[in-house]
Amino acid sequence: MKSILRNKWFKFSIALIICLLMIVWVGNYWLLLGLPILFDVYISKKVHWAFWKKKGVAKQSATVEWIDAIIFAVVAATIIRMFFIEAYTIPTSSMEKSLLVGDYLFVSKVAYGPKIPNTPLSFPFAHHTMPTTTKTKSYLEWINWPYKRLAGITEIKRNDVVVFNFPAGDNIIVGQENPDYYSRIRQIVNSIKGSDMKKGRQVQADSYYKKIARKHLADNNEISSRPVDKRENYIKRCVAMPGDTILSIDGQLFINGKKQIKIENLQYRFQVNTNGSLINPRKLDEMHVTKSEIGQNGSTYSMPLSQEKAEQLGKLSNVSSIVKMTYNVGVPEDVFPFSDHYTWNRDNFGPLVIPQKGQSVKLNLETLPLYERAINAYEENSLSVKDSTIFINGKAADSYTFKMDYYWMMGDNRHMSADSRYWGYVPEDHVVGKASFIWLSLDKDKSAFSKIRWDRIFKWIH
Repeated sequence: MKSILRNKWFKFSIALIICLLMIVWVGNYWLLLGLPILFDVYISKKVHWAFWKKKGVAKQSATVEWIDAIIFAVVAATIIRMFFIEAYTIPTSSMEKSLLVGDYLFVSKVAYGPKIPNTPLSFPFAHHTMPTTTKTKSYLEWINWPYKRLAGITEIKRNDVVVFNFPAGDNIIVGQENPDYYSRIRQIVNSIKGSDMKKGRQVQADSYYKKIARKHLADNNEISSRPVDKRENYIKRCVAMPGDTILSIDGQLFINGKKQIKIENLQYRFQVNTNGSLINPRKLDEMHVTKSEIGQNGSTYSMPLSQEKAEQLGKLSNVSSIVKMTYNVGVPEDVFPFSDHYTWNRDNFGPLVIPQKGQSVKLNLETLPLYERAINAYEENSLSVKDSTIFINGKAADSYTFKMDYYWMMGDNRHMSADSRYWGYVPEDHVVGKASFIWLSLDKDKSAFSKIRWDRIFKWIH
């Protein structure tokens, strides 16, 4: 058996089978031109590929062996990370209590099919910035491949927990990425427009104010761009699929006219009033309500709670009332689609149809804000409006047919989540993978071994 395993033809055959399977999966048959290299590595050995080793020396030095091991580990880990599975950490509370800050999880890329990197020339294990730096890019854009996704073992399903590239992360303010570039533009636009209205000046078109806002940001900050695969990774629940119609009434989400199925641990922010005494902090700790989530003004608290925990807290003798905090209908917020035609907010929005590949929509000045970014930024068309006429790629247009599928992503911590309500649809080419299971969970508010949340280790994500 040992002699077979050491046989160069056996090793070559195994390597060849793996390479052929990968080539078929990737679908790029130009890679077959690399098979002679594989043959030379295992059989003919005419070229000294491992240049860091001394040729013809049976016993290499310890340094060379370490280099050999490191190169193998980096290559293997890069392939695994790129095509199969990647580690991810939950940095914010937007998915609590389904996922907690400090959860370490694995994201399956084979679930929906891994994406071929847009920028394959990058530093190993770094996402978009070099380690120990704050703004040095970890990738080169000398090669920029178009979007292509390999075959997966399943498709995105409604209510899957999905990791994706941040859709509004194409332009960034270096060193000040939160709030995002487009939110900052809107803030400046609203400020200048509000000043004009207050001082009785003539109010200009939004395009005029946006031009001023962009110039202001560019003059005072370093503005950079990122390809799709190097944008920040976000994790949310896919609540609506391509072609779905969504509607939210006082925080209750409706999908195609039906209430969203019950999601365990779904949270809203509640106002909790007591009889004047304080709530025992130990009780809040038992309910896994962290200190950073609690707002307090005397005996009045605000905190995120699931309906079940709200009822549980309401049974305390010193709690006089618990009310879910909602934004009323007609109270506008800075939410998608960022237009005066829609007075939507985080709790009341829609109805809204999620774009679907091959679907055509009517375009006019009222509907354009719903689809503008998808047409322009995601599907890379030039888009302009002149004298109330919409032009796409230089031609007047009153409709548009989508080239990609889109999804609506929301956090389970509904009042503490930056999600599709604040930047719109997630295009299919931004989807990274499916959150699979938690392999470690650490509570930042505790110390030593008490930091480990033992009940969450090796827990599947639903």
